[in-house]
Amino acid sequence: MQDIYLSNTLTRRKEKFEPIDCCNVRMYVCGPTVYDRAHLGNGKTPVSYDVLFRLLRYVYGAEHVTYVSNITDVDDKILNKHKETGKPIREITEETYNWYIADMKKLGNLEPNARPRATDYIADMIELVKRLLANGHAYEAQGHVLFDVDSMPSYGSLSGRSMKEMLAGARIEVADYKKNPADFVLWKPSDADEPGWDSPWGYGRPGWHLECSAMSSKLLGNDFDIHGGGNDLIFPHHENECAQSCCAFEGSRFARYWVHAGMLMVDGVKMSKSLGNFYTLDEILEKAPAEALRLLFLSAHYHQPFNFTFEGLNQAKQTLDKFYNALLKNIDVKVEDVEPSEELIKALADDLNTPLAISYLHENVNNLNKAESLEDKIKYKSQLLANAYMLGLLWQDPETWFKGDAGGDDAEIEAKIQARLEAKKNKDWATADAIRNELKEQGIILEDGPSGTTWKRA
Repeated sequence: MQDIYLSNTLTRRKEKFEPIDCCNVRMYVCGPTVYDRAHLGNGKTPVSYDVLFRLLRYVYGAEHVTYVSNITDVDDKILNKHKETGKPIREITEETYNWYIADMKKLGNLEPNARPRATDYIADMIELVKRLLANGHAYEAQGHVLFDVDSMPSYGSLSGRSMKEMLAGARIEVADYKKNPADFVLWKPSDADEPGWDSPWGYGRPGWHLECSAMSSKLLGNDFDIHGGGNDLIFPHHENECAQSCCAFEGSRFARYWVHAGMLMVDGVKMSKSLGNFYTLDEILEKAPAEALRLLFLSAHYHQPFNFTFEGLNQAKQTLDKFYNALLKNIDVKVEDVEPSEELIKALADDLNTPLAISYLHENVNNLNKAESLEDKIKYKSQLLANAYMLGLLWQDPETWFKGDAGGDDAEIEAKIQARLEAKKNKDWATADAIRNELKEQGIILEDGPSGTTWKRA
């Protein structure tokens, strides 16, 4: 069995992955808060964990891997959106959820085994708060229930921050009812016109950190293998998740491997609305195919900061044009069911080295382009597609890739191609050339071959 190595935030080193149970490998990744369109960062992180999901399924068997990625559908951001727009909260969360799922499909991500919604697990969250109160790790104050960080000597071990550092730069709410300014909310009161649920502490709603602890525990158990998310979540979200889960269940280590994706930047600086470099996924996908964005994400190591540029996106599109062109030229070549190459699996098993894995796709394409015998064409095309699947690439029909989402103008293009063929039959070369040039100006490239004329978008 192929050994996998992952960078573990908890231990500050890359280490061999050894699941608790190799017949039940479990991974939890923090999903979005559904209040608005998903942005670039919301796309990059799931793509990274999708590749890890594919690798785990390959090594341990698809039936032995469970991947859970949650949906936060109760949060102050959602409440603020409701107050800002006047839209019902359920309408906001449903619409945004559907946008997100559509974006994930466009990016080629496999569907996780479960996408739990926070609002479906309120009862489990209440039980978790009861356990923390009973264990002496939480207290009630002015309608709130808070986690007592002083009750956990190892608090801060995940992020590696001292209490002074944690108080200095993080999103910590200062309130006079807290014993320690770092104590965080497990349950808070809701006004009558706000989302809320009845609880032993009154009408209220859960704190953000509590949600993931309850959902992961319910679906994966008190101890599971991998917890993922963007590195911006290490503190306070993941630190607090880890604290409350370990304290709620005696002897629990919660997640064994904490795997974090690097920060996303745009043109070398942090993406933010104030800088005017904030992009939603749908804005980017109007400018380029989603598969090109996926390739761009994977061209950098997941653990490192990722710099988005439109130049890089265009280069990724050109690379895919090269890959799909090799497949288009061999479109009639049947493929065999083969395993991904050993070298590609080793690259992914080494802390998801996707840049190295992509280099093997280039080799596969070069071999396919040079192949002369049918036997070699079958061999190299089969290997290319098997390798590409591990990265979630080259799943489209090559003709569809080049024609794009053309919609109703396909028939018009085909009609012009037919008119050009008629002109050539009549030796009306001027008309034939004029039609070719007209289509070229529209970004349509014609290729004449033994089986006829095909077209693709430039």
